[in-house]
Amino acid sequence: MAGYVIANYDVIDPAGYARYLEAVGATTAAHGGDLLVADMACEAVEGAPRKVVIVLRFESVTAAWAWYRSDDYRAIVHLRRDNSEGFLTIAGQFSATGS
Repeated sequence: MAGYVIANYDVIDPAGYARYLEAVGATTAAHGGDLLVADMACEAVEGAPRKVVIVLRFESVTAAWAWYRSDDYRAIVHLRRDNSEGFLTIAGQFSATGS
């Protein structure tokens, strides 16, 4: 079952966030992640979403967590956290049977 990393946030310091963008792709690729969505100016339809939407796909939820907990990502995660406000979550595929 695929695992997805879904992030939705606003960039509060573009210069600091640029350093994150320079480094994050290599960490994702090293862990088999595929970038499915990278929208820096999404349009709100309902609720109050942030402007940036990122969706990464990994082979499994376990693989997504392995990327998130990896030393290479842990070394740069502060560049996202320090320069943006919002959330990041890890989710698995939905099953119509509930399993």
